[in-house]
Amino acid sequence: MKNKNIVIDKNSVIGKNVLIEDNVQILGESFVGDNCILRSGTRIEDTVLGKGCEVENSKIVASNFGKNCHIGPFANVRAGCIVGDNVKVGAFVELKNATISNGCKMAHLSYVGDADLGENVNVGCGVVFANYDGVNKQRSKIGNNVFIGCNCNIVAPVKIEDNTYICAGTTVTKDTKQGDFVIGRVRQENKENYFYLEKLLKNKEK
Repeated sequence: MKNKNIVIDKNSVIGKNVLIEDNVQILGESFVGDNCILRSGTRIEDTVLGKGCEVENSKIVASNFGKNCHIGPFANVRAGCIVGDNVKVGAFVELKNATISNGCKMAHLSYVGDADLGENVNVGCGVVFANYDGVNKQRSKIGNNVFIGCNCNIVAPVKIEDNTYICAGTTVTKDTKQGDFVIGRVRQENKENYFYLEKLLKNKEK
């Protein structure tokens, strides 16, 4: 453990063989399991990290992680998250009040809030769980082995059953059945002989 700008509250517990880099804060009643790595810029508060977790420059509050998880860089894990083993919470991912089962991956730039994810769920880049209807927070339930492609919206309340494949760019508003292939986007249409810049210049000349 290095000794530059590290804060460890007296009620926190640190396991064996833990690497803590500069500018790390371990606050409240946190527990860091054996063989964890806390990279520079990390802040955890009232959080449990199982054995072998690595956190890169991320913030975790009032949440529990299982073994061998990778969090960050620049992830934001808000209160109420329960995360299983071997989960990846990647760059600029935000979690809130979510249950994430073993083997899930959300590599980057996604928001998972008020949701329960089964095992081995893939959450693509740009996925948003739309959980607020303007009055109340709603919840989504995702089964095992679900693939959610890039830039999808999961509009709660919705239930997605096991082995569902959701294509990139889909907005999901209806429940799915096991093994469904889900497409919910406008069909592409190419306009021939259309050149935007040429039209723009012509309009400026008028």
